[in-house]
Amino acid sequence: MQTYRLTVDKFLDHAAKWFGDRELVEADAGRVVARTTYAELRERSNRLSGALAALGLQLGDRVGTLAWNTRHHLEVYYAAMGMGAVCHTLNPRLTVDHLAQIVNEAENRVLAVAASLLPLAQQLLPRCPTIEQIVVLDEPPPVASTRADIPVWPIETLLAEKGAPVVWGAFDEETPAGLCYTSGTTGKPKGVLYTHRSNYLHTLRALQADATALTARDTLLLAVPMFHANGWGFPFAAPAVGAKLVLPGRTTDGPSLTRLLRDENVTAAVGVYTVWLGVLDQLDRDGGELPALERVMIGGSTCPDAFIRRLEDRLGAEVQTSWGMTEISPIGTVAPRGAARAEVNSGRPTMGLDLKLTDADGVTLPQQRGVVGHLRVKGAAVVDRYFKATSDALDEEGYFDTGDLAMIDDAGNLSLCGRSKDLIKSGGEWINPTEIEVIAGRHPAVGAAAVIGRPDEKWGERPVLIVEPRQGHELDTEELLGSLRGKLVEWWLPDEIAQVQSMPLAATGKIDKQRLRADYASGRIGGRSVRR
Repeated sequence: MQTYRLTVDKFLDHAAKWFGDRELVEADAGRVVARTTYAELRERSNRLSGALAALGLQLGDRVGTLAWNTRHHLEVYYAAMGMGAVCHTLNPRLTVDHLAQIVNEAENRVLAVAASLLPLAQQLLPRCPTIEQIVVLDEPPPVASTRADIPVWPIETLLAEKGAPVVWGAFDEETPAGLCYTSGTTGKPKGVLYTHRSNYLHTLRALQADATALTARDTLLLAVPMFHANGWGFPFAAPAVGAKLVLPGRTTDGPSLTRLLRDENVTAAVGVYTVWLGVLDQLDRDGGELPALERVMIGGSTCPDAFIRRLEDRLGAEVQTSWGMTEISPIGTVAPRGAARAEVNSGRPTMGLDLKLTDADGVTLPQQRGVVGHLRVKGAAVVDRYFKATSDALDEEGYFDTGDLAMIDDAGNLSLCGRSKDLIKSGGEWINPTEIEVIAGRHPAVGAAAVIGRPDEKWGERPVLIVEPRQGHELDTEELLGSLRGKLVEWWLPDEIAQVQSMPLAATGKIDKQRLRADYASGRIGGRSVRR
């Protein structure tokens, strides 16, 4: 057999050769600002590799990106990876302190930054001595750096003056390709270093028929941030099959996404639960249909059954739920198309990923079906050790502890039962917040629900239910508590119910429980006692 390196540049090479005229659409606030093709994207990305090499980048050097879902960000993805550098996607919603810590640990030499994020970059530069060059994406006015020794290159100027074709993929497939840090909502962010091989195999796994099942006939709206875990792998999967790709820019509110879904005849859309809540609210408010939309893929957190039914009924589209995490590149399981909703939550693992359940001490459970356990995973796209760590993050059998509680049914479908760190210990017994959240989320007046623990002198901890009312609905806390009675054991019922105008969200769209706990502890969130 021929030697064929599994490097991610081959996805764009394939798209340019066989789907060269297929469109990539970039939008801002729901309005198209640019259209390009895979052939043009490949040509510009390859010349950008030459420009980065002219700036002194070498194999293994890190290119940081502070950017949104735009064509220029995608160009940097392939330009860095294709030449053997590492594309380090930075989360612009982290604090400056967190970002500086991450940039310095990664030792980024170049920072590619969206024009709208230049003020953030200016704050970072004095704290990040390894940064030598700034590449500004979009079309900004001239901007001076806060460090006189750092040149600032608008991307078009850089391409015009230093762009040159280079040979892509001339390195081993185990070469690092991407770097992404965990969200840090439950602790210090940790770096996950993806290789070309791991990203290539993850893409093939994601494209399986019982997973994302993308094809050249699809128009994909990518509402997942490209700075989070490979953009869930879709910047590779879409060109691999020649799917039309719609990039919404920085704005993923309901009106903006609804316009794009309709105007671009999107057939498949991917994003977190809170994104689609905004789309539903927009359609409920202004009416209209999305006749081209066939399916919506949801990830990021457990999605209430009532919301899934509402989404499918209103959109006339199939919902595919999924589970994943930064450490597994990130897709873990996906509900296959055509699956009965009552039969599946997050779906089954595709070929290339194995799951097992253990007890709290890491001992494999003798019974793997129909019981709740601690979820561990193993596969070619699963982290071995964190970036710059000195030891592996695996157990003796090579499995990674996800920190999730889960159950696998007799058909192999995975159901997430919450994070082990979120469990509330009350009177020596465990309360699972996720089960309360799922039931509360079924109430017609609830838009989003989260349960946190508060200290209690007698019981140790007690649950507090925090809810965001659904748009246009008034929420009665006593009625909500009544809807929980009979569905939960009595001592699981929350002691307090608090209402917030909107849930604090992490950059990935998940509800930020760490911030909820801090806001509650400081009195910024006030609960109403409902237990007597």
